Amino acid sequence: MYEFAVTPAVTQLRRPGVIITEVTPGSVADELELRPSDRIVKVNGRAVRDYLDFRFQTAGETELTFHVKKPNGETLEIEFDREESEDLGLMFEQIVPRQCANECIFCFCKGNPADARPSLFVRDEDIRLSFLYGNYTTLSSITEDEMKRIVEQRLSPQYVSVHATDLKTRAYLLGVDEKRADIADKLKRLLDNDIEIHAQVVLCPEINDGVQLEKTLRDLAAYYPNVVSTAVVPVALTRYNTDERLTRVTPEFCRQTIEQVEKLQKEFRRTLGTTFAFLGDEIYIKGGIEIPSRRHYGNYPQIEDGVGMVRTFLNAFEKLLRSFQTEGKKNEAVQLARQFFKNSRTHPEARTPTALFEGSTLPIDRPRGRKLFGTILTGEMFEPTLSDQIGRYNKARHSRLNVIGVPNTYFGGDVAVAGLLTGQDYLKIKDRIVGDFAVIPKHTIKSDEPILLDGMSFDELKSKFPVPVYDLDLNGLMTFLS
Repeated sequence: MYEFAVTPAVTQLRRPGVIITEVTPGSVADELELRPSDRIVKVNGRAVRDYLDFRFQTAGETELTFHVKKPNGETLEIEFDREESEDLGLMFEQIVPRQCANECIFCFCKGNPADARPSLFVRDEDIRLSFLYGNYTTLSSITEDEMKRIVEQRLSPQYVSVHATDLKTRAYLLGVDEKRADIADKLKRLLDNDIEIHAQVVLCPEINDGVQLEKTLRDLAAYYPNVVSTAVVPVALTRYNTDERLTRVTPEFCRQTIEQVEKLQKEFRRTLGTTFAFLGDEIYIKGGIEIPSRRHYGNYPQIEDGVGMVRTFLNAFEKLLRSFQTEGKKNEAVQLARQFFKNSRTHPEARTPTALFEGSTLPIDRPRGRKLFGTILTGEMFEPTLSDQIGRYNKARHSRLNVIGVPNTYFGGDVAVAGLLTGQDYLKIKDRIVGDFAVIPKHTIKSDEPILLDGMSFDELKSKFPVPVYDLDLNGLMTFLS
């Protein structure tokens, strides 16, 4: 998940305009002598709150007037013409999130260590980030201006944490009163204006499971196709979650949930033509049940919520192994790896040069023909799956790659996913590393700064390892293996 600044959103909203961070040389903006740190306050007389406003107000416009404030306080009005499709050559500051006012009983931020860095305690509740990055909002405190903005600027789809359609249950989970928890009218307004919704249910045993879960899924399915999909993911409790209202997810609970939801999925495929309600991969893994087929997930509408990631990996790896059997097909494996992110819900407007696989290179230089000998680190949950596939790879390529499932001692509890591993977690297993190098998941490192969740820098981690350490996303790993 993208990590945002800690500055309270209200502070940012009081500053008019949006700050330029980069100007492309030779671009229209460069010719207009716009520079980093300049603030665009208005476009054609309309106030600009953030770069989404800027994109919306400049889209398709050929005659533009910018109201610009320079860092020295000077104010300029710049009028110019451009071709309709001509890029202005501007990059802007990141959006500072509007923060959540709920007190969700299962909020992961409540499970942080007391000494965790401040940014880990930020709880965003921002419809802009929902559109751009697929961050979930509850809509419980959305303002009228935000509702109007979604409709006017077509900020669709929106990702909404519903959790339960029974009002008392939802209010209980969010820790707010029923009036505030009630978003029925807001949802209807968005759906009536053709704003697509992807819903989420964080499943908490003995609270919104069983009968409540069936009611929620049926209620949401009644709005299909405007409610496009619903993801059901298990609550994750760290060792710091001590709320007695919460019950940990067990393998038996997962199996019961799978059995219950599979019946609804069959019904939805018959009546709606889609699975509609998707269970998180963690439920299948913890329950010891095989991951569904590719067909089950359709176009993977909620893959970044951990729904279908394992199936996509397995399919990509299968094709990678098959590609070795035919000369000249190695490049196919690289393309297949890219398909892993084909249905990423991150909006194109939000992509940056550091996006998942842009500009990735192979960091490990080895002589042609030399067999790989090294260690790949992952979370304990994914370790059995990755070990099986790497075992097949070793057999096919005569390599010696070892997989280690790294225990998460920083958060503890139920946390076993790779993305929440920290520097100190990696260091605790460094003596188990074998081979010439180690690979860690790229998404354990902050996207805009080389640090891990516990604040350890990537350079510090590398300096304490006995072998070189490389951070690879799926594309980088698959490219390297191919």
